[in-house]
Amino acid sequence: MSATDEILVHVNLGPRSYEIPIVSNKLSDCGRLLRRWWIERDGMSSMTCKQAPPQGSVWIKEAKPTPQPVALLVTDSNLENLHAASVRQSLIADGWRCETEVLPAGEKSKSLEIVTKVYDRLINMQADRRTVIVAVGGGVVGDAAGFIAATYTRGLPFVQIPTTLLSAVDSSVGGKTGVNHPLAKNMIGAFYQPIGVLIDTAALQTLPDREYRAGLAEVVKYGVILDAEFFRYLEHNIAAINARQPEAVRHIVAKSCRLKADVVERDEYEATGLRAVLNYGHTFGHAFEALCGYGQLLHGEAVAIGMVYASRLAERRGLIDGSITDRQISLLEALHLPIALPAEVKLSTDAVVERMRLDKKTVAGSLRFVLPTRIGEVKTFGDIPESEVRALLES
Repeated sequence: MSATDEILVHVNLGPRSYEIPIVSNKLSDCGRLLRRWWIERDGMSSMTCKQAPPQGSVWIKEAKPTPQPVALLVTDSNLENLHAASVRQSLIADGWRCETEVLPAGEKSKSLEIVTKVYDRLINMQADRRTVIVAVGGGVVGDAAGFIAATYTRGLPFVQIPTTLLSAVDSSVGGKTGVNHPLAKNMIGAFYQPIGVLIDTAALQTLPDREYRAGLAEVVKYGVILDAEFFRYLEHNIAAINARQPEAVRHIVAKSCRLKADVVERDEYEATGLRAVLNYGHTFGHAFEALCGYGQLLHGEAVAIGMVYASRLAERRGLIDGSITDRQISLLEALHLPIALPAEVKLSTDAVVERMRLDKKTVAGSLRFVLPTRIGEVKTFGDIPESEVRALLES
């Protein structure tokens, strides 16, 4: 495979299916791709029903001129003149009418206050259900823009163009959208699938080192929960991953997307509990992230620490031996990810447990945890006494 070969991941969800091209240096040519997705999504709009007795109703496609596509490009202040500019130029060159909404960089943009301002922009530009929301950015931009697309006029077509490793392998795939409540992260949201996701790995080369490594935590998670062979690949290719070698980056992105798509295809709306496995490390991680104050710990850093805590809890339950935790710790450390809270951070056990009770996986007040049973397999447990969790946090 050359460094410029396209890898295509399909997310098969019936009428909500979409594709994820994983490319390099192609943002400047994305306008034509997004036009194809827009036309395919809107294909039935040019179909009319005519009666032809006695055979009944027959759909006849009528030739109609294609209207100019319209997009609202949503990005943040860090990307406005970088990747978002490339996407905007490509859309305009392809004949799109394109407006841009720039959100403040950071977690504060995942709020109803910011979302309302974008609604105002859509109303002012007379957006309708054919207007495409194009999210160019990391998880904050993607989550907020996706929520806007899901709720404005009860649904606008939506495209994800993730520019961080974390969003490429996690939040851009699967249709989870949302904003934060002041008391809990991601508490307000909707399941809403994009019409396509475009991942250009060249964009990942511009990431600060800390942001890149935060994304690697979610990559490690996929190996632990679903694929022991992928976990071994990560262990054996640490140097290439740390150096961001293009083929290694493309492989870990494509594999992570495929693994997540496999889960989403089987449990799109978290109805069966299968999709909960994707939250390995997140019950602890979300609590740590929130209590430290959003920004002190990046999401991926909190998840890395949360995975270690979850694995230690599995040890206490007799589900695994210490070697399973040790392999995770060794890999996380080799990828320069934290395995424990910073020494200066002092969190009370009561505060952590109370924050975990706000987790969306909590049922009837009982904490639920995704715990490993081996590398490549996890299970969800809802019968863990709070005393065991407290003992772990205090150890």
